[in-house]
Formats: sequence, structure tokens, C-alpha cells
Amino acid sequence: MSAALPGGRALSAPLMGHETEPTLFELSVSGRRASSFRTSSLPEWSAEELVPAELLAASPVELPEVSERDLVAHFTRLSHRQYSVDLGAYPLGSCTMKYNPKVCDEAAAAAAFAHVHPAAPPSCTQGWLELLVELEEQLCAITGMSAATLQPAAGAAGELTGLLLMRRYHEARGETRTRVIIPGSAHGTNPASVTLGGYQVTTVGTNERGGVDLDSLRAALDDDVAGIMLTNPSTLGLFEEDIVEIAAAVHEVGGLLYYDGANLNAILGIVRPGDMGFDIVHLNLHKTFATPHGGGGPGAGPVAVSKHLVQYLPGPRPVRNSDGTFGWATPEHSIGRIHSWHGNALVLLRAWTYLRLHGADGLLAVAEIAVLNANWIKGQLRGTYDIPYDRPVMHECVVSAETLERETGLRALDVAKRLLELGFHSPTVYFPLIVHEALMIEPTETESPQTLAALADALLLIAREAQEAGEASAAKQAPRTTPVRRVDEARAARKLVATYDQRP
Repeated sequence: MSAALPGGRALSAPLMGHETEPTLFELSVSGRRASSFRTSSLPEWSAEELVPAELLAASPVELPEVSERDLVAHFTRLSHRQYSVDLGAYPLGSCTMKYNPKVCDEAAAAAAFAHVHPAAPPSCTQGWLELLVELEEQLCAITGMSAATLQPAAGAAGELTGLLLMRRYHEARGETRTRVIIPGSAHGTNPASVTLGGYQVTTVGTNERGGVDLDSLRAALDDDVAGIMLTNPSTLGLFEEDIVEIAAAVHEVGGLLYYDGANLNAILGIVRPGDMGFDIVHLNLHKTFATPHGGGGPGAGPVAVSKHLVQYLPGPRPVRNSDGTFGWATPEHSIGRIHSWHGNALVLLRAWTYLRLHGADGLLAVAEIAVLNANWIKGQLRGTYDIPYDRPVMHECVVSAETLERETGLRALDVAKRLLELGFHSPTVYFPLIVHEALMIEPTETESPQTLAALADALLLIAREAQEAGEASAAKQAPRTTPVRRVDEARAARKLVATYDQRP
């Protein structure tokens, strides 16, 4: 077969063993098939004319040849080395690592949603827009806010968005404020977000019951304070008993209240941040409303606001038109877009599905069971572990290994490592920073009584081992049954060695 190309050059197409003209045009380089594609009549070129000589391989490329059986076995073994919320209890405090219903994943995988291009015009995305509008309305009903943006990609993005809204609000009033207050028990990302938002951090103390110290707060308040960031319930698992007084004090100097929604699952259907006096509320949909959390994402951190901040929300926003259709609109004084397209849309779809699945009564049950589970496990550990603020908790409880460390040498880190051997992911350790040898345990609402009992028994066993064996406790060498044994975490953080394995 031969054919002419523009310019009159020709390329021979080897028949590859065919006695008649082949239906596949196959280009051969040094006796190796480089590419093939179906054609009816193609021109002739030599390989040397198509590819510069210096780029031609001198020998066949060595590609691994692995059977399907070996490949499946390899990835299955890797998966068995990982711990996940689908495998067992994951009581990582402050992170709400809970089992998520698979129906939400099924909804997100539906072609009618997943295959829609984000650049499609509103006339072609009415279903998506209706869903987003409904989700915003539901989140506002839950939080007591007037409107929300669904753009932020996760909690930290929601925090920054809230701080930008806070800045725009004060600028519109002709004010330049430089400080944001956070409590000593603040969620870990709050100080970083305050700094990234261009503010200075002012930390206020904690009272004997684990709440914000009102005297410390009032001493820090003046007309230079832009607002306060609070997690309620706090990272101590405690509800701020003085939240009404806190809100009044901050509003009195013209500041705004920002609600970190990391722990919202403890108050669903019980109390709304808007009723507490908050002006800005961020929500972690990937914690509270059914997207598997961890592994770097994806997440969603919508920010809801009270009426006086709606005009500053990021845009465009999905809206319900007067004729019943749906479209996009940008608030008059919007701070602008803070995420490409419409946020992590499939995470938003999961949250919408979760809300429709549970309804108001179901969401209330989520909060009630989460609170019940946290208080139950705290009660089981009382007398063995220290309880720094011993009053009813909300979604999580913070206990301490301080006495155990003093009497047996057992530290919170040892407890966490030993739990891995006993089949549980460890809780958060050494946080919040105001609790020495802290273990922050969040059982969530999705664990069964049997699993909670097994977790409590494991924690009690670890303490008993230490009391009997002291420094010879098994926890000091743990974990011994995991693919990676204990590492020097402080040294690894300070002297990270990352190398590229160039072995053949």
C-alpha cells in the first residue's frame, strides 16, 4: 500500500504478515510497533522523517509485565495495611471520622449528576441548581442564618472566607480593625486562618469549667477587635455556657462572632448558632454530612451568614428565580469568587442526600446519639484516666494520662500506639494544648454499643498493663504488629528525609 501526502512524500506501510491490504495502518520503528489506528488510505512517511533521530529509542522500552492476579493481590495487600472508617472505630477527636452511608456515594456516582460539565449554561443544569439552592436553604435552617455560600472547599477555606467577610464588613463601615480573638481551646486551624486573613491573634484564657474566661475576654475587647472565632461545642467537647454573654460583649465593641462548625454534629436540631448570637457560620459537610473524611479531601466548607452580611458573600451564587427556574447571581458587594466553579459539587450532593435521608428527626437523633456515646465512654474511663473538666460533654470527651505518666511512665502517645495493636485507630493526642497528656476521643454517632464497649475495654487494658508492668508495659514498644513499627516522630518532623528510589 502506498499513498501520497501533501508535498509528494511517501510512507511505506508494512503488511505485518498480511497478503492483502490491511485495515490497520501500523507504523513500525526498528521492528517495533509504535502506534496503530484505523484508516482507509494514509500517506507514507519513514520513522526517521517523523521523529528526530536523537529521540528514537535504541532498544525496546522495558515495561513491566504483571499478571492480573499479581496486580490484584498487590493492591489488596496494600488496602489491608490501611485503617479506615469502613473497617472499624476511628475515634479521632475533633475530626468526626465516622461511617458514612453508601447511598450518598451512590447518589454522587449517578451519571445525571456526575457527568454534567460545570461550564454548562443554567438552562442545562436546572437540576443541579435546584439541588444547590435546596442545600443552602436547609443549611440556613439548621444554623439560623439568612444565606450561605457553597464555594469553600473545606473547613480551612471556610475559615478564610469567613475572615474575608469580616474584613469586608468592617471596611464598608470605614473601620480598620487588626485583631481577632480566639480561646485557648480553639480548633487548631483558627490561629493560622486569622494570620492568613491579615489579622493578629489575641488568645483569651479558659475558666475552671473549660469555657471562655469572661474576665480575660472583656480585658481583650476594644474597638480594634474585628471579631472572635469560637468552636461550640469546643475542642474540649464542652458547650460554652456563657455564649450569650460572650456574644453581647463582642457585639458591644462592634465585633462579629464567627462560628467554627467542626463540631456541629453535637447540636443538630437542638440549638442553632444564629440563636447563640453568631454572625458567620462555617460548616464542615465532610465531617457532619456524609463524605468520608481524611486522606486530604475532598471536602466542603460552606459559610452561612446573618442578614447584614449577605451582600458580601462570594459569587456567583445559585438562586431561585421569580418564575420558578434557577440561575446564578452575584451579591452587590461580593468579596468575589473563592473557589473555581461551584465548589466541590459532588460533596455537596452527598450532603444534600444525607439531609434528605435523615430529615429533621433523624438529624436530632444524630446529635443525641453522638452526645450519649461521648458521655458513656467518659464514664467508663473515669477513675483510670484523668478527666480535666468533669462535666457533661457533647460530641467528644478529653481525658488525660497525666497521672498514669507520673505513676507508671505511660504517656498518651504510648496509649495511642498500643491501641493500633488492639484493632482501633488512636484518638487525637496532645490536643487541645491546654490539657497535659491529652487524649481527645470522639466516638461519633455511628458506632455500636458493642464497639464502644470494646474500645473502652482496650483503653482500660492499656492502663492496667502499665500499672502492672510499669516501664516494661507493652505500650512502650507498640505498635509491633503493624507494617511500620514506631518511629521517632519528633525527629521525623524536624529532619524529614525524602528520597527517590532509583533501583531498577
